Amino acid sequence: MSSIPSSFDPVQPVLHHVTCPGASQTDAATHRMAYWAWGNPTNERILVCVHGLSRQGRDFDTLARRLSAHYYVVCPDVVGRGESDRLADPKGYQVFGYVADMVALLQQLRAQRQANAPLDIDWVGTSMGGLIGLALSTLPPEASGARLRKFVLNDVGPRLHHDALVRIGEYLGVPRRFSTEQEAADYLWSISPGFGPHTPEQWLELSRPLLRPAPDGQGLVLHYDPAIAEPFRAVSADSTASGEAALWQIYDALRCEVLLLRGQDSDLLDHETAQDMTQRGPKARLVEFAGVGHAPTLIAPDQIAAVENFLLA
Repeated sequence: MSSIPSSFDPVQPVLHHVTCPGASQTDAATHRMAYWAWGNPTNERILVCVHGLSRQGRDFDTLARRLSAHYYVVCPDVVGRGESDRLADPKGYQVFGYVADMVALLQQLRAQRQANAPLDIDWVGTSMGGLIGLALSTLPPEASGARLRKFVLNDVGPRLHHDALVRIGEYLGVPRRFSTEQEAADYLWSISPGFGPHTPEQWLELSRPLLRPAPDGQGLVLHYDPAIAEPFRAVSADSTASGEAALWQIYDALRCEVLLLRGQDSDLLDHETAQDMTQRGPKARLVEFAGVGHAPTLIAPDQIAAVENFLLA
């Protein structure tokens, strides 16, 4: 268990780890999930930010730096990504396995605070991170270790377009090797047009944590386990459609405030679904961003302002 440090740097995050239960019978008894923490670790206000499918916790650096004056901001590297362990069995790369890891994280945060009651937390979930938050909400607070107070769903909802999943699957897990950070950033830009406009400096900062030296020391590779693609590619149009009813049921049962962010050009979350989410269940507040697809990176000032205004209202 990570202990609470006596001081913190408001400009840079601190890397911690939490021990999580094995994801399947063929995996080790436990694995470690990394998380990046910003702000005062004794702050009772906790914000958990969870990234998309092939990303990692440093995606939230700009948002976390901004909100760290108000929150203890916790940004996990979901298992198989970033500084977290890789799983021996790729079948463990599933949303409900990720939820079990988040429960371990929340219980660790609880223990650090010596809290008897579940924590009250806010959640920002981009794409996959939003689905993890939805799945976590199905657990009673006594089991998860936390109650959701405010929930930001970033370009994700109960109805997902299978064509967008196919598009993502075309590049996910494909082995790549790069000679320089800039070459890698250029490649990542080529597969990420939906992220919207960024300056070259912003894009390089977003890309750098996604890279690590190749095992043989020759060049750079992407900082995630290519095996995360295996269960993802097994998702069919039929299974996507059959899961929609369950996701709507989970969404309709939410009892927290919800902000829904959407890129106006998103191919994963359509406008009709977003409008439906404003009319049912928690009746999400919808904010859409022009010139952005899937998914807003929460770096642009208007995107940060939307999240900040919602969380701090």
